[in-house]
Amino acid sequence: MKIISTIVGIVLFVLFFNFALKNAQVVDLHVFLNYEIRGPLVLMLLGFFVAGASLGVLALTPTVFRHRREASRQKTTIAALQTVSNTSNVPPQPDGVNAQ
Repeated sequence: MKIISTIVGIVLFVLFFNFALKNAQVVDLHVFLNYEIRGPLVLMLLGFFVAGASLGVLALTPTVFRHRREASRQKTTIAALQTVSNTSNVPPQPDGVNAQ
């Protein structure tokens, strides 16, 4: 499996490197207030990709913390229920048996 992931990594690196070589021309990015950014196309694409990935991670942060908090609550509830069930040494009776 490690060999396969290494081969896939090398193939992706070669593809992205070839993409970068083919897209080295300078482009202009016009933003607000007549501000202009000039740079190679591949660096512009890389910058926007990194910015998008960062915004995606920031958008998921509250959800991740909410899930962690809920998992922590559930762990404490499970621990409390296990201590309660361990203190009662009377085994549960089957439904069909009448205790007299």
